[in-house]
Amino acid sequence: METAFTRLTGVRHPVVQTGMGWVAGPRLVSATANAGALGILASATMTPDRLREAIREVASRTDAPFGVNLRADAADAGDRVRIMIEEGVRVASFALAPSPGLIVELKEAGIVVIPSVGARRHAEKVAGWGADAVIVQGGEGGGHTGDVATTVLLPQVVDAVDIPVVAAGGFFDGRGLVAALAYGAAGVAMGTRFLLTSDSTVPDAVKARYLAASVKDVTVTRAVDGLPHRMLRTDLVASLEHAGRARALARALRHAAGFRRLSGLTWRTLLRDGLALRHGKDLTFSQVLLAANTPMLLRSAMVDGRTDLGVMASGQVAGVIDDLPSCAELVGRIMKEAEEILESLGALTATR
Repeated sequence: METAFTRLTGVRHPVVQTGMGWVAGPRLVSATANAGALGILASATMTPDRLREAIREVASRTDAPFGVNLRADAADAGDRVRIMIEEGVRVASFALAPSPGLIVELKEAGIVVIPSVGARRHAEKVAGWGADAVIVQGGEGGGHTGDVATTVLLPQVVDAVDIPVVAAGGFFDGRGLVAALAYGAAGVAMGTRFLLTSDSTVPDAVKARYLAASVKDVTVTRAVDGLPHRMLRTDLVASLEHAGRARALARALRHAAGFRRLSGLTWRTLLRDGLALRHGKDLTFSQVLLAANTPMLLRSAMVDGRTDLGVMASGQVAGVIDDLPSCAELVGRIMKEAEEILESLGALTATR
C-alpha cells in the first residue's frame, strides 16, 4: 500500500512501531522493519555508545529502513544526531519538538525528520521549521498523552499542514488503518500493539498483565511525574496517587539515584532534564526528579518484569488486545484486513 509516508521513508506498509523506552530495542525494531513497517529504536534510555551498538545491531538484522527516537531536549542530543548520521539511519523521530537547527542538520544529512505532536499548533510549528512528516497522538495513546481524542485531533492536523500525517492513539488493526486513511492520514503508529508481540522482549509476566487488562484498567494519572501519563492501573500507581509529599520525595530520590547509575548521567544533567520537562508546568521538586527518571520506573516492569515496582505505560487498546503475534504476522494481518475493507467499500460505491 503506497502512501505519502511510504514514499517518504521507503517502507512497504504505512505502519509505524513507536520508540518505546526499554521496549523498542534492536530485536523488535528489526522484526518490524523486516515485516515492511517502520521500526523506531528508543534511544532515551541508552548511553551514546549503546545507541551506536544498537543501531549497528539493527542494521545487521535488516536491510530495510528504520528510525531512532531522540529526546530533543537532552543535553547530548547533538552527539546522538552525529551518531545517527555516521551510522546511516534513515529516520529521526522526536517526542518533543526538535529545534530548527537540529532539523536542518538532520535533513542536510538526508535523514527524514518526524516529530510526534499532540496539538495542531505544535504540528504547524514543526512543519514550518521543515519537518518532513508528523506523528499526531490522540489521548487514547500510551505514555505521556493529551486529552483530545484522535478522531478530533487528527482531522485538525491533517487540515493544518501540508506534510504527511501519521495517526497514533487507539490503533491496533486494519480497520483503524483504513479509518486513519479516510481522515487524510498517510499511515498509523502503534506502541502497545507492537509491545504485545512475540518479538517484543518485554517479560511474559508483564505481557500477561496487559492481555488481562480491560479498557477500564487503563488510566491516566499525574502521580508518577506530574504530567498526564496513560498506563495500566496497578497497586503501585494507587500508592503513588495517595503518597504524601515526603514519601513521594523519598521515592523520587531513590529512583533518580538508580537511573543515574544506570545511565551514567550526572546529578546536574539529571536535574536539567527534569527541569526541561517542567518547563511551563507546575511541578514539585519530587515531580521534577520523577520526570527525569521515569525511565527507571518503566525499566522495572519492561526489563525486570517487576509489575509490583514498575509502571506499565499503555494505550487504551490494551483492553481489546488478546494475542501475541509476531511482527510479521501482525503487519500482514493489518494489511490484509485493510485491503479487504477497502475492497468492500469500493464495492459499495460500485453498486450505486
